Amino acid sequence: MLPSSICSMGQIPRISPHSYGMLPKQMSKGHPSMITRGGVEKGEVGGNVQSLQVMHSKELQAKIRKQLQRIELSPSLYDTAWVAMVPKRSSSQAPCYPQCIEWILQNQHDDGSWGINSSSLSVNKDILLSTLACVVALKKWNAGSYHIRRGLNFVGRNFSVAMDVQNIAPVGFNITFSGLITLASGMGLQLPVWQTDIDEIFHLRKIELERDAGGTISARKAFMAYVAEGFGNLQDWDQVMAYQRKNGSLFNSPSTTAAAAIHSFNDRTLNYLDSLTNKFGGPVPAMYPQNIYSQLCTVDALERTGISQKFAREIRDILDTTYRSWLHNEEEVMLDIPTCAMAFRLLRTHGYDITSAKLLKQQLLSNKLSTSAQSEVEYVLKFPLHSTLDRLEHRRNIEQFKVEGSKVLKSGYCGSHSNEEILALAVDYFHSSQSVYQQELKYFERLDELKFARVMPLIVHFISTATMFAPELADARMVLSQTSLLVTVYDDFFDCPETSREEKENYIALIEKWDNHAEIGFCSKNVEIVFYAVYNTYKQIGEKAALKQNRSIMDQLVEDAMMVEADWTATKYIPSTMEEYMSNAEVSAAFGAFVCPPVYFLGPKLSEEDVKSEEYTQLLKLTNVIGRLLNDSQTYRKEILAGKVNSVLLRALTDGGDTSPESIEAAKKVVKCFAESSMVEMRKLVFSEGGPIPRPCKNRFWEMCKIVFYFYRENDAYLTPKEMMSSARAVILDPLQLTHSPSCLGTLSL
Repeated sequence: MLPSSICSMGQIPRISPHSYGMLPKQMSKGHPSMITRGGVEKGEVGGNVQSLQVMHSKELQAKIRKQLQRIELSPSLYDTAWVAMVPKRSSSQAPCYPQCIEWILQNQHDDGSWGINSSSLSVNKDILLSTLACVVALKKWNAGSYHIRRGLNFVGRNFSVAMDVQNIAPVGFNITFSGLITLASGMGLQLPVWQTDIDEIFHLRKIELERDAGGTISARKAFMAYVAEGFGNLQDWDQVMAYQRKNGSLFNSPSTTAAAAIHSFNDRTLNYLDSLTNKFGGPVPAMYPQNIYSQLCTVDALERTGISQKFAREIRDILDTTYRSWLHNEEEVMLDIPTCAMAFRLLRTHGYDITSAKLLKQQLLSNKLSTSAQSEVEYVLKFPLHSTLDRLEHRRNIEQFKVEGSKVLKSGYCGSHSNEEILALAVDYFHSSQSVYQQELKYFERLDELKFARVMPLIVHFISTATMFAPELADARMVLSQTSLLVTVYDDFFDCPETSREEKENYIALIEKWDNHAEIGFCSKNVEIVFYAVYNTYKQIGEKAALKQNRSIMDQLVEDAMMVEADWTATKYIPSTMEEYMSNAEVSAAFGAFVCPPVYFLGPKLSEEDVKSEEYTQLLKLTNVIGRLLNDSQTYRKEILAGKVNSVLLRALTDGGDTSPESIEAAKKVVKCFAESSMVEMRKLVFSEGGPIPRPCKNRFWEMCKIVFYFYRENDAYLTPKEMMSSARAVILDPLQLTHSPSCLGTLSL
C-alpha cells in the first residue's frame, strides 16, 4: 500500500457519493481534447512555434541516429605523439609515420599547448601531458624548433598543474608524465622549471607505484604494461608483449603499442599502427577499435536521459552486436574493463541472458581503474535495477549531463560527438512531458469536492509519471492515478479506528454483489461514499478499456476491486508458520489493484486467456509477495501493538524464538533478502521470451515493484512527506536546473 504517513486521510468525511467516481464528470469520457501529444494546450502556443519545435526535434534525432550508426572518434594528441615517435623499419633515423609529425605541427594552439579543450580557461593534466609528448616527438626528429620552444614555455608556465592532486588526472599520469620528462632530458631539452618541482613529480610517481602494489599480482602487471611507455628502458618488454591482442595492439592503445614497437620492433605492432594511420591519417584516437564502447556510451546517454525509446531499433541492433561479442568472448568487450562493465549493465537491463562477470569485482578490488571506470563498475555492482524510479533518474542525469563527454584513459578524449544534441533533445522532451503531466494533474486537483484532506493528487500522480513517463501513455497514467487514489481511500476506510466491523462487512458484501448492490443497501454514509467511489470509477475505466481491448474487461476489474476483501479477510486469519503466511500473502495483498487496470491501456491486446495464464498469474503473485514483504518490514511495530502477525514477526519467532530487538533485526534482513530474491525472479520473468504476455504489460509489474521499493530506504524508513513532495515536484512541476545549456536547445525549453 501507499505509505500511510503520506496518503492517509483518517476519518472518512460524510459527503454525498452519488453520480461521481474518483474523477470529475468531465473526465468520464476520456481525456480532454485540449491535451496534445506534445503537451501544449491548443491556443497557448502558436502552431508555427509548435511546428518549429517538431522540426527541431527531428533534426536532433537525425544527428543522434547518424552518430549511433557511424562513430566519429576524437583525436588524442598524446597517442598521436607516441605514434609519431616510431622509426621506420629500415632506418631508425626517419619517422615511420611522418603524417603524424605534420599533423602535430599544424595543430599547436596559440598558447603553445596541444590537446583537447585547451581553449578553456583552465589547464588540466591531460593538456600538460599531451603538450610534453608532442614536444618530445618533434625533438626526436628535429622538427619544429619554434613549436618546441613554445611548447616548453607552456609546460613551464603550468607545471604546478602536474603537482595538483585535486586536478583530474589521466590513468597513470605520474608514470607517463615523469617518463616523458626523462625522455626530454635524454634529448637535451631543458624544462623551464625548478629541479625541486621535477623531484616532486618523481616523488608522486613513487607514491603511485607503491599504491599500485596493493592490487593483485596479475592486475599490477597489467597496469604496468598499460602504462609501459612511462618506464622506457626500465620496462621488461617481453612481459609487456604478453598482453598483445589479436589485432597486434596492446590494450587497443596506440600509445602503448607505439612504445612497444619502438622497443621491441614487433611486426604485429607495426601492422596495427599501419592500419591505424591508414584509417585516420595524421591524428589517432586514444583507443582503437572502440566502436562498441562509443556506441554503448551513446546508448547509455540516451537511456539515462529518458529518450532511448526514440531510437529503439538502432539500440536493439547495437545491443545484439554487443551480445554476440560477449558470447564469443571477443577482446574488444571482455579485455577492456569500462566496456565490459557498461556492456554488462546495458545487456542485463535489456534482458539479455548474461551472468555477472567476476572480472568486474576483481578490477574494483585491484585499485587499477581510473576514477570514471571505477565509478562505472561500482554503479554496476552496487545498485540493483529496481533501486530508483526512471523519471527521477532522468532528471538527475539531464541536470548533471556533461556535454563534453570526455572520458579519461591515458589521455582525455570525447567519447561521443552527439552529446549536445542528446542534451537538447532530452531537455525538450522532459519539459514537454511536464506540460502534459501538469494538464493531467488539473483534473485530480478538482477532487476537493471529496474533502479528503490528506490525499495529495500531486504525489499520487507522481507515482504514475515516475515510471510511465512517455506522453503517449497518458491513458495508462491516468488509470494508475485513479486506482492509486481508490486504494488509498478504501485502505484508510479499513484502517480507520472509527470504521466498524459492520461497515467493513457491508462494504465487502456490496463489492461482491457489484451491479446488484442495491439488493443489500448501505449501513452508513461512509460505506456509501467509498463504494460509489470505487464502483463509478471502475465503470468508467471499464468503458474506456473496452474500446482499447475490443472486449469487456469488467470481470477482471471487479476481481481487482475485490482484492481488498481478500486483504482484509486475511487479517482475521492468524497463520502459525511462514509458509502459511506467504501462501496467503500471494493472493491477499492488494497490489494487483494498482498494476492490473493500467495494463489494458498500454497498447497490446490482452485476452481473457492471457490474464488467466500461468505467466500473468505468476507476475501478479510476485508483485503481491514483494509488496507484502516490504510493507511488513515497515509495519511490524504497528502489528505488535495491534496483536497481529506479519512475516517479520513470524520469522523472528521461528528463528530466534522471541521478538527481541536482536531477533527482529535478524528477521528483517531475512525478509528483505526474500523480497530481493523475488525481485530477481520477477526480472527473469519480465525479460523472458515466448510467454503470452507482451513485454510492455510485463514491464508494468516490474515498474510497480520498483515503486514499492522506492518507498523504502536503506535506513528502513518510508520517504518522509517532504521528500516525497520534493520528488513529485521534480518530475511534474519544477523546471530543469541545467549545469550546461546546449547551444542547440529548442525554443520552448529556453
